[in-house]
Amino acid sequence: MPVKNELVILAGGRGLRIKEFNKNLPKPMFKINKKYFLDYLVQNYCKFNFKNIHIIAGYKGKKIYQRFNNKIINFVKIKCVVEKKPRDTYGALYILKKKLKNNFFLANGDTFFDINFNEFAKNKLSNQLINVALVKNKSYRTNNKLNNLTIGKDNYLKSNNKSKLMNAGFYFIKKELIKKIKNKKISLENEIIPTLIKQKKIKGFFSDRFFIDIGTPKNLIKSKKLIPNHFYKPAAFFDRDGVINHDFGYTHKIENFKFKRGVLKALRFLSKKNYYIFIVTNQAGIAKGKFKEKDFINLHSKLKTLLSDKKIYIDQVEYCPHHPKAKIKKFRKKCSCRKPGNLMIRKIMKNWHINVKKSFMIGDQIKDKLAAEKSGIKFQFVQEDLFKQVNQII
Repeated sequence: MPVKNELVILAGGRGLRIKEFNKNLPKPMFKINKKYFLDYLVQNYCKFNFKNIHIIAGYKGKKIYQRFNNKIINFVKIKCVVEKKPRDTYGALYILKKKLKNNFFLANGDTFFDINFNEFAKNKLSNQLINVALVKNKSYRTNNKLNNLTIGKDNYLKSNNKSKLMNAGFYFIKKELIKKIKNKKISLENEIIPTLIKQKKIKGFFSDRFFIDIGTPKNLIKSKKLIPNHFYKPAAFFDRDGVINHDFGYTHKIENFKFKRGVLKALRFLSKKNYYIFIVTNQAGIAKGKFKEKDFINLHSKLKTLLSDKKIYIDQVEYCPHHPKAKIKKFRKKCSCRKPGNLMIRKIMKNWHINVKKSFMIGDQIKDKLAAEKSGIKFQFVQEDLFKQVNQII
């Protein structure tokens, strides 16, 4: 199984070039289609196998802190710190110097890149200190800290003023790079990377995945259309017990979690077909005291690691821990999230841009069917081989 890495998002820029579009808010909190730009980033990145995501906020950082700090999204804990003074893109990491124990990813909070972090991590850090993702330079011809880069022999990064590639601002960094970091303002792009290029301590890897930086008025305006379009996709909703895994009764341990026939193949197939994958599951065992809520979370955290290794990414898991006859008092209630109620599905629909007409749900009970119908989603009862069933549906 892959190591649970950590991701750092730099969200400290003032956004002077776009301030007329985003008054009184930090740059990553620009609103697109009723969501903040940073919401799109965090939501998307949380499908990967991260233990924590650290957000370093700067200008008006309290707004970011209030929205994200200590949130848990898709079993990833979000931690937010606010800089007291600007330290630039390398100096900002001083705040996390003692908290980051292993190699980590670094991304910019004003840039969305549809990168697969697990695939990027397969480019091992050996002699080099950084792996950097490169994209085609379409918007930043005059920005020397981003462009004038190319990939040389053995993927070592080189300077080249004729290159059509640019630094995407996404890095996989060896912990060693920040061991001696000082509490001062210093730029990763302008000061650290040029030195590492000369020392042959940095490698570059090209990707042609969707990329946009909202740092200029032109790109900001483009993002209002491109971002919602990119995230508008059909979704596959699944009940869990009896559909994803064999239902042995109150499954809550990884050793008892047995995938049903064709499940892994079906989920991988859906990922390739650009479908969201959601799990919506009643978990009355929590309410009845059969297992604890933390057991459910621990199981799904382990499942996420296992599935990630198989190139399968679950976008969101919603569960209902309630039951009207619960043994545990705090979970004893009638609720709209417990299927046949459809609150779990409605919550997902609110958070994601979903093409409902092309979406579907698979379950094994009437209550699954009723929840899907209330949500306007096509429904099928689970069949013997999930891959064959999904292949027929889409």
